[in-house]
Amino acid sequence: MKKIAIACIVLAAFVTAGCGGKKEPQAANEKELTLGVVQKEIRPGMSQADVAEALGSPNIVTKDSAGKETWIYDKIASEASYSTSGGYWTLILFGMSGQQGTSRTTQRTLTVVIKFDKRSNVETLSYHASKF
Repeated sequence: MKKIAIACIVLAAFVTAGCGGKKEPQAANEKELTLGVVQKEIRPGMSQADVAEALGSPNIVTKDSAGKETWIYDKIASEASYSTSGGYWTLILFGMSGQQGTSRTTQRTLTVVIKFDKRSNVETLSYHASKF
């Protein structure tokens, strides 16, 4: 009887602790850069100020031989997950000591290249997104 009471208390603690979602902290002025945002917000003729407002600061700023400025946004995201075959609660309630399961890691990349004309307006936009 005592083991069942302890198992119930442990179960309640884990359920309560798992209810709050954890989100990575993000700076107040930093926006999430996604392919959808780039496709929706960036258009030829936009000013540099409008691009910076829509996407935030670029990772790299360069100039070509003609003096035209190029902004490069390069983002990498990793996601890791782990799942067990018997379920975590089975392990706790029945006192099993070893966990067996499967882990999976996925990475996504997004590279955006924006070239500006002599008047500092968007001339061309190109991007590459991948997931592996």
